[in-house]
Amino acid sequence: MSSRIVVPNVDAGPWGNVEPHAGLAAGERGVRGRLVLGVGLRGGRSVALRQFHEGALRVLRPHYLDESGQVCYVMVNPGGAYLGADLFVVDVEVDAGAELLLTTQSATKIYRTPGSFAEQRMSVRLGEGARLELVPDQLIAYREASYRQNSHLSLHPTSSLVMAEVVTPGWSPDGASFKYEEVRLRNEIWIDSGNGAKLLALDNLLIRPPVNDVTGMGFMEGFSHLGSLVVVDPRVDQGLADDLDRISRDFEAYTGVSLTATIAGTTGLVLRSLSNSTEELNTLLGVCSGVLRERWYGQGPLNLRKY
Repeated sequence: MSSRIVVPNVDAGPWGNVEPHAGLAAGERGVRGRLVLGVGLRGGRSVALRQFHEGALRVLRPHYLDESGQVCYVMVNPGGAYLGADLFVVDVEVDAGAELLLTTQSATKIYRTPGSFAEQRMSVRLGEGARLELVPDQLIAYREASYRQNSHLSLHPTSSLVMAEVVTPGWSPDGASFKYEEVRLRNEIWIDSGNGAKLLALDNLLIRPPVNDVTGMGFMEGFSHLGSLVVVDPRVDQGLADDLDRISRDFEAYTGVSLTATIAGTTGLVLRSLSNSTEELNTLLGVCSGVLRERWYGQGPLNLRKY
């Protein structure tokens, strides 16, 4: 596994002319599913003001898990899986003061992708004081699967972002793990500083089992599952990083926590954890996000009641 969290200099970085929305154009790949969701505040509750879907992506009817006014949408892929050359495009915007919880109906499954790769491109924009919790079910990469996920996230300095994700190897006929070809997850996080967008962090995760012994030192350390929690919020600080680090010690997982630099008063945090259990990582990430929900919003832990 090659993993890095790059924190740029405020004025320049090692990427040359990286600009907002770079690399998100569909290009020559055919779009198999597209979802556009815009959420705003109306009557004290968050509601969808803009909604569009085509192909193999859609959302279920909205619901509210508590009295906070935060709206929950469940994203669905009726096809059930991603295949070779599939491209899925997701565009999410949360207007000023609105709050969105976005999850998936089930695990994202990547099957064999001979000759190409499956891809998801996501664009997220958060307005002033907006909040997004992005908590999909686990990503499962099966034998001979290749998958790329590119996310561009543009935040107001006062907005709040929490993203949790678990990657796990799928079943293979010989029972061995790591039979997939590649999993590449890339997050660009930009902050509107008032003087143009500034790159807060470029988070790259690349796992290529056929190239490296991913069970060895410096890669997956003998573990098979990977969990990530990304938080960007003005309230992120070293104290929070220390708290989440202490929480992680109670789990059967190998975990590290990193902080970004601060831009326009907001800071990013990335928790990355290795384990041999999807359930263990889901519980760990759930407990950590539950701390944020309680501490910042007075909400209880998530109970999405999918099963």
